[in-house]
Amino acid sequence: MGQYPLRVPDYILEQARRAAEEENVSINQFLGTLIAEGLGHRRAVLSMRERAERGSPEAALAILDQIAGDDPDAGDERPF
Repeated sequence: MGQYPLRVPDYILEQARRAAEEENVSINQFLGTLIAEGLGHRRAVLSMRERAERGSPEAALAILDQIAGDDPDAGDERPF
């Protein structure tokens, strides 16, 4: 397991200490979990951006035009 000396403002460290205490885990485990969650979120956002760049709004609209009927099925009407 690697180590990294992390410097954070005192007020953030105090919030992290309180949160770790509330979760009944060590501050080390709490911060490690937050970092892992943040990295997972970042990967998801980057993946969505990459997929969006490959997408084509025109192609999506063409598909919707092909499958869309003239009228909604009973019960699927838009509420106004």
